[in-house]
Amino acid sequence: MDDAALQQFQMFDQDIPGLLAHWAGHKPEHPVLVWTPREGAGRRWTYADLWADVRGLAAGLAARGISKGDKVLIHAENCPELVLSWLACATLGAVGVTTNTKSVGAEMTYFAEHTGAVAAITQPQFAAMVAEAAPALGWIAVTGDNSGEPATADEAAHGFESFDALLADPADWAGRPAEPMLPFGIMFTSGTTSRPKAVVHTHANAVWASRTGPRNIDLTTDDTYIIFLPFFHVNAQSWSFFSVLGVGATAVLMPKWSQSRFWPTVVEHGVTHTSVMPFVIPNLMSPDKPAEHRLRVGVFGLMVPDLERAAGIGIYAAYGMTETVTHSITAKPSEQLPYRSMGHVTPGYEIAVVDKETGALCTEGQTGELWLRATRGIQLFLEYYDNPEANAKAFEDGWFKTGDMVQMGPGGNVFYQERDKDLLKVGGENVSAKEVEDLVLTHPAVAQVAVVGKQHPFLDEVPVAFVIPTPGDHDQAAVEGEVIGMCRDSLAGFKVPRAVYFVDAFPLGTLDKILKNKLREMADEQPPVD
Repeated sequence: MDDAALQQFQMFDQDIPGLLAHWAGHKPEHPVLVWTPREGAGRRWTYADLWADVRGLAAGLAARGISKGDKVLIHAENCPELVLSWLACATLGAVGVTTNTKSVGAEMTYFAEHTGAVAAITQPQFAAMVAEAAPALGWIAVTGDNSGEPATADEAAHGFESFDALLADPADWAGRPAEPMLPFGIMFTSGTTSRPKAVVHTHANAVWASRTGPRNIDLTTDDTYIIFLPFFHVNAQSWSFFSVLGVGATAVLMPKWSQSRFWPTVVEHGVTHTSVMPFVIPNLMSPDKPAEHRLRVGVFGLMVPDLERAAGIGIYAAYGMTETVTHSITAKPSEQLPYRSMGHVTPGYEIAVVDKETGALCTEGQTGELWLRATRGIQLFLEYYDNPEANAKAFEDGWFKTGDMVQMGPGGNVFYQERDKDLLKVGGENVSAKEVEDLVLTHPAVAQVAVVGKQHPFLDEVPVAFVIPTPGDHDQAAVEGEVIGMCRDSLAGFKVPRAVYFVDAFPLGTLDKILKNKLREMADEQPPVD
């Protein structure tokens, strides 16, 4: 039996437009997307509305030459146009390349060139940067505002086609047969290499997330999930929105996280589910939070009973990454699992905890690398686009090597230990230490550099750089300013070191390996950084 045909058969006649059409037929008047901008009027889409607008935009994209397999850059902060464009590309059979809005021009050039993007949809605030960074694009369409906020005069004078001009008659979209293994989206993830990797998701990945996600977090058809994390992130796209589509629920979309607007939005729209990041926790625990609300589930990384009690909602543990599409390890409060457990492997995945030195399975309590096995293009991402080296490194005998270090504990509970030493997590964003180090090393005063995470009260951790200078006299303050400025010019803001510390030598272990755990301790002993 043909393996490729058998894989596709698992998602027989299922894809993203099929999900949209299903609920447009069965719950046409039920709200699916509620837009709550900081300024101006919001808007609500029913499933019938959304399916009509998505088909109309798909027809408009087709009229402008976009066809199956084409890559379209979608570079925007959270807004309805982003969601519509992403779904319309999937409906058409094209690939929406959703990119981090904190990226600078050099990164955007790489995104466009690496994927071979043929067009872009963006906002006035980014239009000039996208055009300059990606001159080979066939066309650029620009939204009327910046996620509800008016464009400045300079931004509005971009000279490109308006997003609204892309909309066509939904009847002009003739449809296409379902192709479950067809790619629909690309997200860039820093991982631990110097260049971001382009993670390819298929329609089958989306369907898998829509089937599995709601069950993992007890999301029902009458529930509402608030989305404030950026939509270029797997949490917003897959954990949240595809879970909503799986059961015909509702998503409330905010432009970005807002401490002051979170609870009013939760109360106004009857929100039941939210993703929990470190910066959300103070709001959940605030003594000033409303006494009456419907919020009952927070999706977090670990079982933390103290947080659950203080927040007054159920804290559901969920581990996953862009490559795993949705939650691959999960736990519910009702399971009464140990403190800080990530839970058990999600049905559909297999798990291994592997000693990185010997390749053997770890015993109970021994720290090893988390490996996951499942079908690529369904439970796991399809591939890193046009990157055979990264694909070969990520997979071994069908196992995906996550780079995360865990322990298998009593009762089959998985306990998180640490991230790969070269991967930082800055407010939910992955930062490759090596990418930053490679750039800092280009400064003439830097002989060696090691980038680590320093604890931060809001972002969990932020990057800082330890530097061994080249011989000679150096004005350390001037070099620090130059290094940080150089990084600001070439890297997204969350990747830029917040401080540069000069040292004579790095702490070394066996085989002269830099002890980054010691550097992290040294960084945390330094004064706080912004």
